[in-house]
Amino acid sequence: MDLKSKHNSPVIAEPVPINKSRLGIASSLLPYPLPGAAFSHGLYLTIPKKKTGVLDDVRSCSWIDGMKSSSPPSKKTKAAKTDLAPEDADLGYRTWMLKYPSALLSFQQIMNYAKGKRIALFLDYDGTLSPIVDNPDCAFMSHAMRAAVKNVAKYFPTAIISGRSRDKVYEFVGLSELYYAGSHGMDIVGPVRHSASDNHPNCIRSTNKQGKEVNLFQPASEFLPMIDEQVFTSLVECTKEIKGAKVENNKFCISVHYRNVDEKSWVAVAESVHNILKDYPRLRLTHGRKVLEVRPVINWNKGRAVEFLLESLALNNCDDVLPIFVGDDKTDEDAFKVLREGNRGYGILVSSIPKESDAFYSLKDPSEVMKFLKLLVKWRKSCTEFGA
Repeated sequence: MDLKSKHNSPVIAEPVPINKSRLGIASSLLPYPLPGAAFSHGLYLTIPKKKTGVLDDVRSCSWIDGMKSSSPPSKKTKAAKTDLAPEDADLGYRTWMLKYPSALLSFQQIMNYAKGKRIALFLDYDGTLSPIVDNPDCAFMSHAMRAAVKNVAKYFPTAIISGRSRDKVYEFVGLSELYYAGSHGMDIVGPVRHSASDNHPNCIRSTNKQGKEVNLFQPASEFLPMIDEQVFTSLVECTKEIKGAKVENNKFCISVHYRNVDEKSWVAVAESVHNILKDYPRLRLTHGRKVLEVRPVINWNKGRAVEFLLESLALNNCDDVLPIFVGDDKTDEDAFKVLREGNRGYGILVSSIPKESDAFYSLKDPSEVMKFLKLLVKWRKSCTEFGA
């Protein structure tokens, strides 16, 4: 199936992130009842009609502002450019935390809701389990973090949902006891259960590296030849002269990293990507942390992946399930939104700077994520000891 259009078409892009502050206390963040999961039985994939929109000029301030807004500066750059005194910046962050309280300081409150419930844990990788680094191939998690993830998976069903390819994130994590979803949830390996998800047309039986039977779910499988054989090769070729640019093949999506590109050359990156994608109306462009993500135009994201995995684990539509998603990137907002809209569970944003989110709680960096995972294990052990 040839998904390439013969006519020029504007690239579909996300709206520019909103910069307005949402500081202050909101009643919605106070303890709320969780009536139980209400996940849809219908997880059927739909490919929406092409959106109408204009992205004719990638030099426009709004488009470049989108790249800047989605790409917080490094600590060194931030310190050099900010007009705020350190104490003012700290005050701003503390004020922001009134809206998104620390999951560590609020741990007991979170666990009050978890009493009598089964926790299902979902984790992003980059910026959550590992630090954000200049070279994406070197985003290694620490031995201590790996041990913490391995330990928490003994007590709670745990899945990694990453924008990386599934094979790449498994290579980084190296734990067979987890479930993995790569390409922003478009490549999932889950357990074999008798559920509606098993009968999905894009779900097939397979075996993992340990020889165990699993369900392999790839809702964007029809896009693979186009992404792998056409678009990836073209993007590598057109960005090779841009110093610092790196194109990463994540199987069902492509990441164009500009973290190491001089800001003066960001327009060149944008132009290069636009010139390729204008001929592919069934691909869309989204922003990440100093990365442009090229993804299929399908109704699937990390939020849908969470729903799919819960159904695969027989944890959907249950009053005694509390899903928790921990992530740092804009793509994690889809999962936060799913959990917030249905009062299904908690999203926890990993961020050291104030920013918009549908999460309920926050953690500052991967070191705090590790502390949170350790607290979960400690809490579960105490519940076991006291027969809770």
